Amino acid sequence: MTAADAVDAGRLRELIPGVLTALVHRGADFATAEDAVQEALIRAVETWPARPPADPKGWLITTAWRCFLDLARADVARRRRESLVADERPPGPAVAVDETLRLYFLCAHPRLSSASAVALTLRAVGGLTTRQIAQAYLVPEATMAQRISRAKRTVSEVRLDRPGDPHTVLRVLYLVFNEGYGGDIDLAAEAIRLARQLAAMTDDPEVAGLLALFLLHHARRDARTRADGSLVPLAEQDRRRWRVDLIAEGVGILQAALARDRLGEYQAQAAIAALHADAQTAEETDWVQIVEWYDELVRITDSPIARLNRAVAVGAADGPRAGLAALAELDPALPRYTASAAYLHEQAGDIGTAAELYVRAAAQATNLAERDHLTLRAATLHHRRPDGV
Repeated sequence: MTAADAVDAGRLRELIPGVLTALVHRGADFATAEDAVQEALIRAVETWPARPPADPKGWLITTAWRCFLDLARADVARRRRESLVADERPPGPAVAVDETLRLYFLCAHPRLSSASAVALTLRAVGGLTTRQIAQAYLVPEATMAQRISRAKRTVSEVRLDRPGDPHTVLRVLYLVFNEGYGGDIDLAAEAIRLARQLAAMTDDPEVAGLLALFLLHHARRDARTRADGSLVPLAEQDRRRWRVDLIAEGVGILQAALARDRLGEYQAQAAIAALHADAQTAEETDWVQIVEWYDELVRITDSPIARLNRAVAVGAADGPRAGLAALAELDPALPRYTASAAYLHEQAGDIGTAAELYVRAAAQATNLAERDHLTLRAATLHHRRPDGV
């Protein structure tokens, strides 16, 4: 067993937010404090297997603070920081206060781009290394290091006691979840872990709604792809492979959130996911209720994407011609508009039109799996055309 194996990585990651916040409260700037915490984690992995501390959080704070002092002294701008690092007394036993929520707000600062906010959240709150985040996003480590460094500089002057925007925090977690997984880090699972953490610190029903949405979508993950990596549409998925434990947990969390009578967009999305999960077969899906929930989602968000998804649901509830009529009211430049039109034309029996639209949609696809799926649909329908063309 290696030293790294002997240290509970999950426990270390849970301690990071509190350690980082402790340094910032003591006067450290965010960028240097984050570097110091990473150095302290390395030392923990090296020393804890042989000499485990009685107070792990206190040990990390003490070690990270000393690392910060070393970094601050070595910096060319040392004189500007002297007033911040004058008190070199190591802190006493760590106070059991969870500061993670403040870090969420800091990492989701409106001055950051979505990509930078997600990367910084994964690093500072999630405790992932730059290499792990780079692998998950399929970019060079140096590129991700620059992105994170710029993000840290952006938030360095932001005070932690300023109120943040909860919607921005939830949006960042939503983006993390939608990245799926790559490399050795499963970002969907990481988003669920962070959402659980956030839900434990606040009674906001929208936080609960987001967690429920994650769980309900994640429950279908194993059924979404075939062995060769190709996509399986929802209607064709083997529902025996859906995780009933995650579905039950998600539905329970959602019901408790809806009972608060403070409906928000994530609760509405989770309700739609719950209706899909409740259907034993695709034919049993309650599309009428799904359309009603999309009506609520459009009312709350006025989102063009919500309107697009609603049009597809209308096609299932009231027939493909009704769905096409709803789709015709939207901007054809919307993402997945062409794919949705192709699907509705296919359902309406317009095989030739659907095949051509699938070809166009494949050219617009943003990932390989989706492109291959749409290309296959186009090829299949071309063979079904009466003229064989």
